[in-house]
Amino acid sequence: MRHPRFDRSQLHVLPLGERIHDMHRRDVLPLAALENPFSSPAMTALIPAIRTARAADKPVVIIMGAHVIKQGTSRYIIDLMERGLVTHVALNGAGLIHDYELALIGATTESVATYISQGQFGLWDETGRINDHITAAAARDAGIGEYLGEVIDTPDFPFREMSILAAGHRLGIPVTVHVSIGQDIIHEHPNCDGAAVGAASYTDFLILTQTITQLEGGVMLNIGSAVMGPEVYLKALAMARNVAHQQHITIAHFTTAVFDMVTLPDDLSIEAPKSEPAYYYRPFKTILVRTVRDGGTSFYVCGDHRQTIPALWQGLCHLNES
Repeated sequence: MRHPRFDRSQLHVLPLGERIHDMHRRDVLPLAALENPFSSPAMTALIPAIRTARAADKPVVIIMGAHVIKQGTSRYIIDLMERGLVTHVALNGAGLIHDYELALIGATTESVATYISQGQFGLWDETGRINDHITAAAARDAGIGEYLGEVIDTPDFPFREMSILAAGHRLGIPVTVHVSIGQDIIHEHPNCDGAAVGAASYTDFLILTQTITQLEGGVMLNIGSAVMGPEVYLKALAMARNVAHQQHITIAHFTTAVFDMVTLPDDLSIEAPKSEPAYYYRPFKTILVRTVRDGGTSFYVCGDHRQTIPALWQGLCHLNES
């Protein structure tokens, strides 16, 4: 060993009961129509595209960042899964953590500003147990999402009705977790096995890629993920198209959408020049332009998740219609 390594046995890990939580189960939105729902031309066009895809038994994939859960919209995602309108959900590592904590204690999210000053940020015992489950998933040759969904969908998690992972297990819908090593608080813990994280998350990547092989005629929604979503989707699509090309199959005629709050140019058919910041916003150039230029369609829904996701749900469930 040429370079010194940090000794994790020195860490002081505290129970979650001693943490101040910024989000509680009361902050999770009830499953109800909004009196003044969000509307936009993009949403109006996207909803029938999703309906058409499902009527043809084509996949509707949601790739989402953790903020979607922190904004309290989990019940809407779960209900769309239960209605068969969403067929695959992909989370990042933080999404896994927030989903797990909400299901376990009915609260999640710590103040980074408070706990990083104390060196306590992320070092909470119950959350670190996710690592043990990931190690078990790798030993079983299972994905993180599949294994943790099974773990959460038990009486040990009293608030599991708010868990997207548990819903995936209950419904037989893939929920995959796409991890970047060193990016999540559970990677701080002494029981984190990097090899197991890599193996189980890579299994999830292959599961997502298999879903993307069926994307012709389907829909892929990237909700609140600026890096993981577009990058994982891009590689999965490249792999799927590689095999499809050999089989003389086309994966080009599908719909993508990005839900976010970044201001983008009106013309989504042309990527921004490298001299503009918008060029470096991956959802724009990857999801809205490059991967649909061979025959697909893309939409950008700009707004707060607490408005846009309920509006998507209302439109898909015909709740806006008389």
